[in-house]
Amino acid sequence: MGNSHHHHDDSHHDDHDDVGYHASYKGYAIGFLLSVVLTAIPFWLVMNKVLPSSTATALVILGFAAVQVVVHMVYFLHMNTKVEGGWSMLALIFTAVVIFIMLAGSIWVMYHLNTNMMPVHDMQSM
Repeated sequence: MGNSHHHHDDSHHDDHDDVGYHASYKGYAIGFLLSVVLTAIPFWLVMNKVLPSSTATALVILGFAAVQVVVHMVYFLHMNTKVEGGWSMLALIFTAVVIFIMLAGSIWVMYHLNTNMMPVHDMQSM
């Protein structure tokens, strides 16, 4: 009787492990290498002025930053849709929406402050 109960606990434990993400040295090594590459490429783009305009360079760097955030979440924070019944993913989406609203609002305010401020040459004549 005791052995069958113990065996049942082992099979339940194995089923539970399949749901979550297993942290391994291989996973951390892959995450680290991806992080280094995703940092080195934007650094190289900026230092060698590879792209013709600073706007294009900034957009490419933002793209690399977004990819790196996903790499960190998957390989280091072990987030996926199955962890905690999907609530961690829902919290992540909510956080991303709030950050997007804050950044877009800040850029909008700074842009309008810049266009509506008094020009420098008018201030010197005062």
